[in-house]
Amino acid sequence: MLRSISLYPIAVFIVLILMISSLLSVSSASQTTQMTSSSSTGSFWTNAAPMPTPRSEITATRLSDTIYVFGGFDPSGQPTDIVEAYSVKDNTWSQVAPLPHALHHTAASSFNGKIYVVGGYLDSRWTPSNRLFIYDPLTNQWQEGKSMPTARGALTANFINGILYAVGGHQSFTNDGILATNEAYDPLSDTWTSKVPMPTARHHAASAVADGKLYVIGGRIVGISATVNINANEMYDPNKNSWVISSSLEPMPSKRSGIAAASISDSSSFYVFGGEEPSKTFNNNEKYDPKSNKWTIETPMPTARHGLAAVAIDDKIYVIGGGPQPGFSVTNANEIFHVR
Repeated sequence: MLRSISLYPIAVFIVLILMISSLLSVSSASQTTQMTSSSSTGSFWTNAAPMPTPRSEITATRLSDTIYVFGGFDPSGQPTDIVEAYSVKDNTWSQVAPLPHALHHTAASSFNGKIYVVGGYLDSRWTPSNRLFIYDPLTNQWQEGKSMPTARGALTANFINGILYAVGGHQSFTNDGILATNEAYDPLSDTWTSKVPMPTARHHAASAVADGKLYVIGGRIVGISATVNINANEMYDPNKNSWVISSSLEPMPSKRSGIAAASISDSSSFYVFGGEEPSKTFNNNEKYDPKSNKWTIETPMPTARHGLAAVAIDDKIYVIGGGPQPGFSVTNANEIFHVR
């Protein structure tokens, strides 16, 4: 005699299979959308070997395929003279000759096989420096150049056509110490000259060179606090010794300070990373194209931070160090933004 088979368990099983299939389909679609959204420009982030000494309020520059990171605050919160070199080819770090003096909030740029580190603060009391230190990687030794006319920290420094331009910064915790100063150093004659000041006095800004012009972006317009960040975008033409004011250039989409900028060598565009305000740090990554005078929002940094450094080599930008929390904090992050 044949036994009757209940259809109820079979129906329940079929319904469960359909539900699971539907959920997997939705999850897959959601993941695809997220991936497309995060890589809409084709650019992406990867991690590289972390910096041996976690630090913030650093500066960095490159010579050939090596990135040098200078000074800053160490994990104990003290200014440091440490200089660590990152080999892009080998993805390894090494320590080289330390700075002649511990510095934080200094600025660096390279020219003709040497690195020039200028300004910054000399101690935990934030005493501004006007000293210029010159590093030769071939001898692993430092020498001192002529002092900058104006002592200051939290400034920017870039070489354009063999001249170092040191712009902005501040001298003290007070609002009176904020500077629009623009001073130029000629390494051939070891002399400084004063240039037309920046239209907006500020510190903790970022700067980048594009098409032979110097762009200064963001920063703060009060004392040490990040309570008044700005998004001003101003351009200096060294050939004309004149500035294009921020009202003529599209401002950065976000108001940030404690930021870093870098430009890809075969592009006129540049990217601005990170920053802080009293309640948070930023993972923002925003790109400016001087030709179109337009900003675009790029794939955010994996790690939000301020007081960081950004250095471009080929089609990659290495974003190193900084503080993941507002105020004092440190990290050894070394994240690479691959520009596509």
